[in-house]
Amino acid sequence: MKALLSVSDKTGVLELARELNALGVQLISTGGTAKLLADNGLPVTEVAEVTGFPEMLDGRVKTLHPMVHGGLLARRDFPEHMAALKEHHIGTIDILVVNLYPFEATVAKPGCTLADAIENIDIGGPAMVRSAAKNWKDVAVLTDAGQYAGVVAELKAGGISTQTRFKLSVAAFNRISNYDAAISNYLSSVDLSAGVPGDEAEPQRLAFPGQSNANYVKLQDLRYGENPHQSAAYYRDMNPAAGSLVTGVQLQGKELSYNNIADADAAWECVKSFDVPACVIVKHANPCGVAVGQDAHEAYSKAFQTDPTSAFGGIIAFNRPLDGVAAQEVVKQFVEVLIATDFTPEALAIFKPKANVRLMKITLPAGGVSDFEQGRNAVDIKRIGSGLLLQSADNHDLTLADLKVVTTKQPTAQQMEDLLFAWKVAKYVKSNAIVFCKDGMTMGVGAGQMSRLDSARIASIKAEHAKLTLQGTAVASDAFFPFRDGLDVVVDAGATCVIQPGGSMRDQEVIDAANERGVAMVFTGVRHFRH
Repeated sequence: MKALLSVSDKTGVLELARELNALGVQLISTGGTAKLLADNGLPVTEVAEVTGFPEMLDGRVKTLHPMVHGGLLARRDFPEHMAALKEHHIGTIDILVVNLYPFEATVAKPGCTLADAIENIDIGGPAMVRSAAKNWKDVAVLTDAGQYAGVVAELKAGGISTQTRFKLSVAAFNRISNYDAAISNYLSSVDLSAGVPGDEAEPQRLAFPGQSNANYVKLQDLRYGENPHQSAAYYRDMNPAAGSLVTGVQLQGKELSYNNIADADAAWECVKSFDVPACVIVKHANPCGVAVGQDAHEAYSKAFQTDPTSAFGGIIAFNRPLDGVAAQEVVKQFVEVLIATDFTPEALAIFKPKANVRLMKITLPAGGVSDFEQGRNAVDIKRIGSGLLLQSADNHDLTLADLKVVTTKQPTAQQMEDLLFAWKVAKYVKSNAIVFCKDGMTMGVGAGQMSRLDSARIASIKAEHAKLTLQGTAVASDAFFPFRDGLDVVVDAGATCVIQPGGSMRDQEVIDAANERGVAMVFTGVRHFRH
């Protein structure tokens, strides 16, 4: 039995080679891998000895040879294949261990030049992987260090199973697919408006490449989709951001459904946007209660007050660990999914009898400059008929300095705080969105209506049902008021200050109305449509 080892990332390869050698497997290797094995006392045959041809062109040509690919591709059950090998003195290769030049890591580095990127496009490695993976019945192909231990265990037990060989082949083709997609995405994004950039220049990159290649890994099949007649599955990105929903760990409860996952994502994205302890309750993708507090218990108590009816069977998310005190309150309600950064032993014990309630632990990202470091998507995708809409994700964060007071009446410091809170919530409410807030909690939420007036009326109705008053509230509108009637309806409901994007040709009419009604109004200059 022969194994060819040629890896860029040397993690675990020495240990693997030692195990293979102990099992009597003949080792063949290339370049730095061969040197590593030889330096550690392992018997190894250089590929050049096998091919009878020296490595050349700075190592670009070493395994692209019939002596290698013949040994990988020959079908052992085809007599004509074996006869051809014998005629040309080609030996079979039974195990291939290859990982590729680090293209993805290279182009992710700041200052990466076009020359560096292209130099890290592997040619011989993918060719060997494809050959071995195609001939999976006869050749076991290892493309990841995580596969080494399992293969060694099977060899010690008598041989690599057919099922394992096929799984290794699938993993190999998946790796090649991901690798080629990364190369295509990079090269398709190079801005050619000023010509092809020089080799030593860092290319200008287009935000949206000429070809977009997306690769996802299935986490689980789902019982059904949004409705029982639809089938569904749950996937994650190849390289998920820390603190994103797909990194969560389910601690107990039933399997997540399609709607659970969608609503959980809406709740988690909203709650993690707050720096202080916060609770978000989501129903049908819309926040129906959001609040901040001194701790998880206070935040939940305030959030639940907004709309207890809609909170029934909803998704509840905390950006802090859930302790026993908060858990004692939450457990009184019917909840589908409960998300927190952690659960204390007391909280877990309280929910243990509720075996169907799904508890999910998600660690908040460490943070950083980029959206990815902050655990946020950089791009949003919407499926349309036979196509996609791609856009930069709505990751805009509003600060106090961004606000422009446009009315005679100036907001108080408390009102400014309430306005910013209302704006943050409105960002996660489906358009048309109207959100009334006061003292760090939502008082009424109106979502998803064709008319902004109707959204405001719904918010008012919900507040009334929850026995909350909208008097003295701050109100946020996710888009501008095109007429003064939008302003009038929220003021009639009790709002004393308003935050909205501005930008309408009738802005002055709305400002005049606010001055007439004696309310303060600020413009953000930013719209948050969420369809």
